[in-house]
Amino acid sequence: MNAARSVAVPADDAPHVLIVDDDRRIRDLLSRFLTENGYRVSTAKDAAEARGRIANLLFDGYVIDVMMPGENGFDLAQWVRESSSVPILMLTARADAKDRVRGLEIGADDYLPKPFEPRELVLRLNNIIRRTASSAPATPAPTQPELVRFGPYFYRLDKGELRHGDEIIRITEREREMLTILARQPGETVPREALAGRGELSNERTVDVQINRLRRKIETDPANPLLLQTVRGSGYRLVVE
Repeated sequence: MNAARSVAVPADDAPHVLIVDDDRRIRDLLSRFLTENGYRVSTAKDAAEARGRIANLLFDGYVIDVMMPGENGFDLAQWVRESSSVPILMLTARADAKDRVRGLEIGADDYLPKPFEPRELVLRLNNIIRRTASSAPATPAPTQPELVRFGPYFYRLDKGELRHGDEIIRITEREREMLTILARQPGETVPREALAGRGELSNERTVDVQINRLRRKIETDPANPLLLQTVRGSGYRLVVE
């Protein structure tokens, strides 16, 4: 008689990931593989089911297929980004550069074309979730938080928190990463390469896309920015008070 294969049960505090894909085989494959790698996993067959899951559960990461019947993955990711900075990994059968840029504009953290190796997906997911967990800079002094003020906004470096008065402005992890770098060098020019971050999609070209997304959140006129300025041929600077 063959011994039953033991399956590791993820810890209660393990990262919880939502997989959204209309292909049941992919959902089952990724669910099994992520569980074996220490994740808690929930699945949804379409955007409507995903919205229900998100309304009732807290997640540490999303894996969202672009091509789904009904509401597509781009629309779902954009809806998620309106209220959350949880990391998003997009899956697509299309490797078109326009799709990749669109995903970045929406706020996706990474992009993986099909077919893919499950091990690669796990590594990419590990990276974006780890970056989220470690992105908040260390507190320089517990009784005296680091604050940077620009225009009507305050950015708290110790928490990676952007505020407009009492309102917290939701930003993605990449936006937080870039804003922290800029705020640590107030008024100075920061080269594009210093803002590029890590990973396949993190390069100087995508920095411009991500800067434009951040400008839409803090500038009155993003086309003529006053706070987050372009230094032609070099990079960007944050104009602070």
